[in-house]
Parts: sequence; structure tokens; C-alpha cells
Amino acid sequence: MKIKRKKSVGNFYTLKPAPMLLCEVARYVARETSGCRRRSKGLRRSGSRPSQLRCFGGQRRVVPHAKAEALATERGFTLIELLVVIAITALLLSILMPALSKARSTATRMRCASNLRQIDLAVRLYLEGNDDFYPCNAEDPLYIYMDPATGKKTAIWLWMGRGWRSFVEPYLGGNIDANNPSVLFCPQDRTAPEKYESTSYAYSMAFYHSPEQIDTMSSKADNYSNPRPSMPQKWLNVKKPDGKILIGEWASNHLRVDKEDGWWCWQGSRNYLFADGQVQFLNAEDIRQAHDSYPNPNLTIHGISGIDWPK
Repeated sequence: MKIKRKKSVGNFYTLKPAPMLLCEVARYVARETSGCRRRSKGLRRSGSRPSQLRCFGGQRRVVPHAKAEALATERGFTLIELLVVIAITALLLSILMPALSKARSTATRMRCASNLRQIDLAVRLYLEGNDDFYPCNAEDPLYIYMDPATGKKTAIWLWMGRGWRSFVEPYLGGNIDANNPSVLFCPQDRTAPEKYESTSYAYSMAFYHSPEQIDTMSSKADNYSNPRPSMPQKWLNVKKPDGKILIGEWASNHLRVDKEDGWWCWQGSRNYLFADGQVQFLNAEDIRQAHDSYPNPNLTIHGISGIDWPK
């Protein structure tokens, strides 16, 4: 007697005698045929369209047109199915939205870093045309600005974005102002444009004051009062170019803080351009304490000869 193999779930095989297998097939065909005949008779009595012979999984079955059309037209989502779909969609959104927000923030931070790299190129072109001296002016503050709306006078110092931008403006395409800030404005800067004339980056005072002058400045007020005469500094005077910050974001544009106070604050994170051309995104806590007890590159201990980072 021959034995045929019948494949079942899990790649296991059940051995059955051939006659028994043939009997099962015969019973199955008879059962299906009788069922199709009964359905066809019922459809004829009710005036429905005749049945159609179709193939399912290698077996031929009779499927009434009326039943097929009913399944195609009357089948819809139940309330439970709709609620499940809504729940899954909400779950996916809750997972994806933080990731998308983080990716957008990272992209904006990279654009800000790209701005600083272009500024670095402009500064290097300035150095080549000025005997390797960094931007410096005989008078600091540069000028006194009067706000026409409030009548308030404001001193514009060289380290402020509105002060040092005129030195690199020719190398950034020219015609830079509040309406056309070029690369001097971080795309994530939330400061009102009229406050700093769309300038996001500050320039360290250590690059136009001698180390001896910087070491006499010990308070926050020395950044914007009690002016000292400017002393031009050369690129060769920088002892640690990879550790001295040249230009950096004034505000913590990429991480909100409780109270924004620029470089006079131990909170937040900023992009910094170092004298060697590298750009680093650092927390304020990663910057060395300056003479005024803040992470302030303006008053780095020993000035241009000192180090702001790492601690």
C-alpha cells in the first residue's frame, strides 16, 4: 500500500493511507457541490442573477453574483475598527512628532553653525588684508545710537554685532543691515529684529584689548562702561587657537532659558567659533569662568592668551 505525505503547519508531515485520503477528498467535493446546488436553486427562485464558477486556492467553487456584490458593496468599517485606527494614528503621531521636532531643531542649529563658518572665512580675509590684525577701532564705543521711537541713547560697542559687522561686511556681499542681515542672523534667534538689528553673534573683546587690559576688568559693567583704549591684536598672539572663542551666539537660541542674559548667564547652549576656525555647540556650563564670574569670552582670564574651553 502506497503512502502519501500531507504537509501541515510547522513543517511536520502526517502520514495517511491513500484510500483514506481519497475518501476525505470525495466527501469534501460532495459537500461543496451540494451546497452550491442549494444556493443556486434559492437564487433562481428569488430571481437573482445566475452563479459564476470561480477558482479559490486551486479549487473551483460556485459563487453567486448577488452574494459577491453584497460583500463588495455592503462591507464597511465598524465603530470599533475606526476607533482602533484612530488610536494607532494618534500613537504614531505621539512617537513621530518629538523626533521630527528634534530633527528640525538640529537642522536649524547646523544652519547657524554654517553661518559662523562663513563668518570665519570673512574674518580670515580681513586678516589677510590687515597684516594679520583682528578687527579693532580707535574708539570704543563706536558711536551713540538714539532710538527714534523712545529717544533712549544706546552705546554701540565693538564687541556687539552692530559694532563689528562693518569690518567683515565687504567680505559678506556688502549692504548688511537689519533688513538684510546676511549670515549674521541665526535662523532660530527669537530676539526682536529691531533690538539688535538682526545680529545674533558677538565678538570677543579679548581680540582688541591686550591681556593686561582684560585682566583689569572684573565686573559685568566693564563690558559696556568705563571704556579702555583699543589695542590691536595679531593672530600670532593667540596662544591656544583651539581653546579661545572668537565669535559666538549671544543668546541661547537653541535651548530656552528662564532668563536670557547673553554671555552673562550660566544657562543655555550656544554655537561658538574658535580662533582656529572650528565651530562647537557648547553648554554655558562647559565654558571657563571669566573675570566677571560668568562664561564670558569677552573677559577671558589672560585675554587672547587665555582659554575658554575646555575647562
